[in-house]
Amino acid sequence: MIQHSQVSDTELRSKIRKQKIGFGGNQKLKIYGLLGCTSGKRMKRENRILFMNEKEALQSGYRPCGHCMREKYKNWKDYKKI
Repeated sequence: MIQHSQVSDTELRSKIRKQKIGFGGNQKLKIYGLLGCTSGKRMKRENRILFMNEKEALQSGYRPCGHCMREKYKNWKDYKKI
């Protein structure tokens, strides 16, 4: 897990190319999603957290984004009802 505000833009692009970062999340809302998600692109840099994979995000207590990961969000929501 990497705090976006602690990484330079050049270093961030390098990590994405090397597949060391695959997902982004909102630290305050505990939501993660795809890096290209329009909802995620609007969040403040200081609230953004970066994950290597989904497993890391889920283990950190984040839930899938309802916008870019609809099916996974629906499954998460249905599971929470039980």
